[in-house]
Amino acid sequence: MNACGHLVKLARELVAAEPSPREFLFQLGERAAGIRRGPVGYIDLARGGRNIFPGDGVVDELDDNTGGQIRHFAGIAAASVRVGPSSATWLSVHVGRDAVKSADGRLTEAAASFSRRLLAGDLAVADAPDWISKHICS
Repeated sequence: MNACGHLVKLARELVAAEPSPREFLFQLGERAAGIRRGPVGYIDLARGGRNIFPGDGVVDELDDNTGGQIRHFAGIAAASVRVGPSSATWLSVHVGRDAVKSADGRLTEAAASFSRRLLAGDLAVADAPDWISKHICS
């Protein structure tokens, strides 16, 4: 199984407990990118998290060929719950220097959109694994 498949499997495990959108995003960030809860999570975000599922499996337009795209996606999702999707995107572009039209920039926007829809209730938490599979994984 590739890294994106592992992310979808994790998302399915998480939704089985019927978490709130915020709880789902916190857990996804922690278990897929090493972004811990509480204030120490900001340090994890600043350090870029950890590649818990290194490898490939993301769609070509989101793939920068580094093996860290799952960490990036889950990290932006985790940041979105802490500072909001728009601020997470801004930080990725201006602090992380992920150009908007780059693979990382497009992945950032996909993660922020995913988080925004979950937090707004436009995407049910139960549908999150399928969304990831359809929009992120190849």
